[in-house]
Amino acid sequence: MKKGTFTLTMIKPVAVKEHHVGDILSHIEHSGFRIIALKMTQMPKEKAEVFYEEHKDKPFFNELVTFMKSGPVVAAILEKENAVADFRKLIGSTDPVEAEEGTIRKMFAKSKTHNAIHGSDSDESAMREAWFFFSEMEQFS
Repeated sequence: MKKGTFTLTMIKPVAVKEHHVGDILSHIEHSGFRIIALKMTQMPKEKAEVFYEEHKDKPFFNELVTFMKSGPVVAAILEKENAVADFRKLIGSTDPVEAEEGTIRKMFAKSKTHNAIHGSDSDESAMREAWFFFSEMEQFS
């Protein structure tokens, strides 16, 4: 994977539970991203704490970990030039009330804390997060 050409996304438990996985993946693909790795998994507490460790000192950390371990997630590595920035625009603001029309969070999120989707916030995060979920054997570029 070449820096700047991929990002990681994770469809969160609320969107999986409400059967939005297909709609979200379709929206992503129709927006020009290519899925190069995909899996459904469930994050135990310890893995959720590691994935979100950058937020461990924030007041919402425990609620976030509890939410993320509450059900399965669908993780994917997405490929496209300028992947991180373009995907952040596609998913919209963390708060669905503030998200622009047509963004994934506007369409599928319940609230800021029960958000429908994760997207890497930098090329460095994308690399770390991709390797968190996927081995080299699971990545197809």
